[in-house]
Amino acid sequence: MSENDELDLFREMMADVAPIKQDKVEVAHKHQVTEAHLARRLAAQTLSDSDPEYLSLDYAKMVKPDDMLEFKRDGVQEGVFRKLRLGKYDINARLDLHRKTLKEARDEVLNFLRQCQRMDIRTVMIVHGKGEKSNPPALMKSYVATWLEQISDVMCFHSALRQHGGNGAVYVMLKKSAERKQENRERHSKRQS
Repeated sequence: MSENDELDLFREMMADVAPIKQDKVEVAHKHQVTEAHLARRLAAQTLSDSDPEYLSLDYAKMVKPDDMLEFKRDGVQEGVFRKLRLGKYDINARLDLHRKTLKEARDEVLNFLRQCQRMDIRTVMIVHGKGEKSNPPALMKSYVATWLEQISDVMCFHSALRQHGGNGAVYVMLKKSAERKQENRERHSKRQS
């Protein structure tokens, strides 16, 4: 097929095609913040500005003493979560909640995680116990799982391996602190200059 034949064929195929009348892009309207957005933003507290009162003592999704706890935020890589689940990260800090009231435990969890993040400790363990003798069963365990999901700086968590406390403890991975993220950005930009 010669070049002229291809051009004739193209013209023949495009004969019934009409040009677009308008070629301007419509400007998208500015995003409106709804009440639901504000509620979600308020609910997703960070450790740096958190007040223990936002973690409820009135409600927790109840689990059983032998249930395995697991949670992963969107964006956390499967490999990172698998490594946490298998106990492959060094545990750099540990909090034991045995013999604590719910209010004490809530305050301890927040203070512990806040301090860990300030010290750039990212993988920790919280020992909550199975709660086989509590009434209702697994009360502390249920509240700890609910609280951890509410704290936006918690990337993921998973029940520990048997040698680390099994279903009576949980591995927790925290986000980098805002200061650490800024330091990394500055270091990265210096390398690129």
